[in-house]
Amino acid sequence: MHQMIPTEYWIYLATGTLAGILSGMFGVGGGTIVVAILSAVFIQLGFSPLHIMHLAIGTSLATIVLTSISSARAHNRQHNVDWMLVLKIAPAIIIGALLGSALAAKLHSFWLSLIFAIFILVIATQLLLKNTKKSNPVKIDLSNDVMPHQQKYVFFAGLIIGSFSSLVGIGGGSLSVPYLMANKWDMRRAIGTSAAIGLPIALAGALGYLINGLHVAHLPSTSIGFIYLPALIGISLSSILTAPLGAKLAQKLPIPTLRKLFALLLYLVGINMLWHLF
Repeated sequence: MHQMIPTEYWIYLATGTLAGILSGMFGVGGGTIVVAILSAVFIQLGFSPLHIMHLAIGTSLATIVLTSISSARAHNRQHNVDWMLVLKIAPAIIIGALLGSALAAKLHSFWLSLIFAIFILVIATQLLLKNTKKSNPVKIDLSNDVMPHQQKYVFFAGLIIGSFSSLVGIGGGSLSVPYLMANKWDMRRAIGTSAAIGLPIALAGALGYLINGLHVAHLPSTSIGFIYLPALIGISLSSILTAPLGAKLAQKLPIPTLRKLFALLLYLVGINMLWHLF
């Protein structure tokens, strides 16, 4: 363990850097990368296999708290955040995230790993399919009640986004961005608003993992519940610095090409996890 500590912290810093850039650019991906890397690191550190995924997911959500604030501020400077929608969907998001963390605490780490692996393969496919679609979305504004008949739909969407995001340890962008774009939102505004939606998801989800893990045995001494503090600190330090960079890159770089490369990376991660599970 003594020789592992320097390498461990470098991995956390590098993970945070990558997660911050991805979340800022796409509104998705930061949490998926963090969970995948942390689960591999925790195996090497000899953590109990019963709780590796719980720790990876809980820690990921805790890091997203700071990342989402940094990313949302950067997108807000580009006028790409609809704060009224964030306020409308937040109550359902919080309820869903708490339910998701409670469910995760009841599941064996194997099932969490399987759910996560399948999920990122679905997200990778979704990212590739976006490259083949040519659309000219028209931005709508739910904050002005242009679509008041969808108020219940917004709440229901919030429950799904919050609960599943908490279950797999992400900020919800892979669910909230498609939801907003299905309602004909401009992609950049959907990504910016999704970054802000990630804050209530992360806060409620991280709190749920913290509480549900407080009395669990055989957790690392430097964890609080299912949140591993060394990883939280290392990832947060770098991700809050790089999330604004990702938001800037989203305005300048060829997003379709980058999205395709990111999808291929997710395929490799998902297939690797399934390979080790079976």
